[in-house]
Amino acid sequence: MRAQFVLSEIGVGLRRNLTMTFAVIVSVALSLALFGGALLMREQVSTMKDYWYDKVNVSIFLCNKTDAATAPKCAKGAVTAQQKEQIEADLRDMDIVEDVHHESADEAFKHYKEQYSDTAIASVITPDQMQESFRVKLKDPEKYKVVATAVAGRDGVESVQDQRNILQNLFDLMNGMNIAALGVMGLMLVIALMLIVNTVRVSAFSRRRETGIMRLVGASSFYIQMPFIMEAAFAGLLGGAVACVLLLVGRYFLIDHGIALAEKMQLVNFIGWDAVFAKLPLVLAIGLLMPAVAAFIALRKYLKV
Repeated sequence: MRAQFVLSEIGVGLRRNLTMTFAVIVSVALSLALFGGALLMREQVSTMKDYWYDKVNVSIFLCNKTDAATAPKCAKGAVTAQQKEQIEADLRDMDIVEDVHHESADEAFKHYKEQYSDTAIASVITPDQMQESFRVKLKDPEKYKVVATAVAGRDGVESVQDQRNILQNLFDLMNGMNIAALGVMGLMLVIALMLIVNTVRVSAFSRRRETGIMRLVGASSFYIQMPFIMEAAFAGLLGGAVACVLLLVGRYFLIDHGIALAEKMQLVNFIGWDAVFAKLPLVLAIGLLMPAVAAFIALRKYLKV
């Protein structure tokens, strides 16, 4: 096969269908940019979970004097010193527990005043109304239910809370955005594939005379089809390259500069450039192979050789 002939045919095909080729490039670029963005979003959620789940604790709130009248679980009265010692000892004996910190009512009152000093209710709250608690750090935050089962319902325990629930709504929102991005990506991908098929059909029809002559002189099916397949692959590769640029620009302006989320949300551990660069080869590979495969399948139907 002469490479010069194939390349010349690719150039002819691209010039003849310039507008449709441009539409293919744009569709592939947008769909792959959404695909890459969805992958990065999923990795961001995973990174945030690993970062925050390692920092959150299980909080075991103990009964105080005021809870005895209002909370059914504290009907037997405030927690005793013996009950506190037994709960702490049992927690420390668990293999999944990394550390246990006891927060007294005075410490809880001090923290409350620091956080809510500007509110009206802060002036009427007294230390005896605050709950003592144990802050339990787990080696594996996913095993929260083991601790909850072990201490919930004990005398002196008012409630057991997993602080992960505070973050779960954020993670659910980000996962929902990820699913929406994948849905839009799927729609754009279908549009791109339809454009590729139509481009191949138009290109094959406009060059039916040349392909007919090539059949008569004994050219193989692969030799005839190769220019069409490479046209689609070239357009897809350009779309993949544009998608890579969009991902890099998006990471630059959203996190580092422009909107600068890294400065405005310093408590969030954002993914680094290495995560973005790791996705670029996959985006380029899909941009190259997807149109080529679509063109090959279309040619079997519209270009009988």
